Amino acid sequence: MRRLATATVLAAVVMTAPACTRIRNNIGYVVDESLVASIQPGVDNRASVQGTLGRPSAASQWDDVNWYYISRNTRQFAFRDPAVDLQSILIVSFDAKGNVAKVERRGKDQIADISPDSDKTPTLGRKGGLLQDLFGNIGRTGIGAPVGGGEGGGPNGS
Repeated sequence: MRRLATATVLAAVVMTAPACTRIRNNIGYVVDESLVASIQPGVDNRASVQGTLGRPSAASQWDDVNWYYISRNTRQFAFRDPAVDLQSILIVSFDAKGNVAKVERRGKDQIADISPDSDKTPTLGRKGGLLQDLFGNIGRTGIGAPVGGGEGGGPNGS
């Protein structure tokens, strides 16, 4: 009986252990260092960069001056939020003729850590509650006020 209980507990531990392992995830462009090193300013153009590195992850929004190749490696333990292990941003800049002007790399230091101030968003206006919003207009009707746009005040302008 003791062996059966031990085997049951051991089986439960073995079956739940994979749920608690670290999860690694690679997102975005897969960097090949030899291909990146082959991109030369003044030699390559848009077509050769796209042929070598493929389509960029993102491009400049208003002009086609910069191409961004973005990759990120994350790790996550069970149900926690993922944490960034490695981030690589390859920026290929082009001149007006479409030739490569410079190749630049940025890393994990470019991640912005944004922490909200509180759990409420400040708004302009009144600070009344739900009941005030529902029943606040009781008694505020314009009885006796002129109806219509005429000077007479009545519905027929009299």
